[in-house]
Amino acid sequence: MEKVVIIGSGCAGLTAAVYTARANLKPLVLTGTMPGGLLTTTSIVENYPGFPDGIDGFELMQRMQKQAERFGARVEFGAVEAAEVLGVPIKLTVDGKSVETQTLIIASGAGHRHLGLESETKLENKGVTYCATCDGALPMFRDQPLVVVGGGDSACEEATYLTRFGSIVYLVHRRDELRASKIMAERALSNPKIKPIWDSAVMEVMDVDVGEVTGVRLKNLRDGEETVLNCTGLFVAIGHVPNTQLFQGQIDMDDAGYVLPKKGTQTSAEGVFVAGDCSDHVYRQAVTAAGLGCAAAIDAERYLASLSQ
Repeated sequence: MEKVVIIGSGCAGLTAAVYTARANLKPLVLTGTMPGGLLTTTSIVENYPGFPDGIDGFELMQRMQKQAERFGARVEFGAVEAAEVLGVPIKLTVDGKSVETQTLIIASGAGHRHLGLESETKLENKGVTYCATCDGALPMFRDQPLVVVGGGDSACEEATYLTRFGSIVYLVHRRDELRASKIMAERALSNPKIKPIWDSAVMEVMDVDVGEVTGVRLKNLRDGEETVLNCTGLFVAIGHVPNTQLFQGQIDMDDAGYVLPKKGTQTSAEGVFVAGDCSDHVYRQAVTAAGLGCAAAIDAERYLASLSQ
């Protein structure tokens, strides 16, 4: 039986792994389907302490994993298919295999939020994407008009990155000003290749019949007017959904699916702790995820110590 299993290999999960490994708990880290988490899709991280010149998101996660493994953490590629967290021991099914553990740290992060359009789903990977740094350099997008939907830091970063490849980048936002931090908003809006389209929402992605993105149908939310904007790529950056579906009905969550800790990082289930974006809908930063990963590790270590008293 494991002493500690950590679900997730982003900042929260790997920081928890560093701390529990240094406590000689030999944690097992399950990467999920996206090793390193969403940060691996970020081209440059400028606000993580200790890197004055910024660092590539993928490189940062590689360094964290190497650090955790140095102290004895075991990082395995695997997706948790089922979880029973209300009994003792905690039971997980990982790629068809059973894993039992005394404690569990949920650091499963969050996934990309979708627009919820049928045409969006049908054209996914055919011009609709959720990661500019993953797909922006593809030949189909080079020297073509592109659309980014969103108004936060992620949307601004996606739009700025895409100016390297697209002929013009339209930034479509439902409001008349960006939600992004001041520095990110100024960087995007000052770029001559980025054209904001305010007070607008995407109603349809065209063209499903052709099997590729040829444009988007927009609706102005002030006057209701609909227009068609020609483009070859739609990059959706409208936030995230916590990856907590496995634990529905077993631990307390809010209406959006974010895990609600009870005391520190302890969840409503005994021996189960939570860290990172799957419980944080306010800050959602790499550094806060790392801090919560540290806290969850310390809480798990103290819980295990209490069992032997």
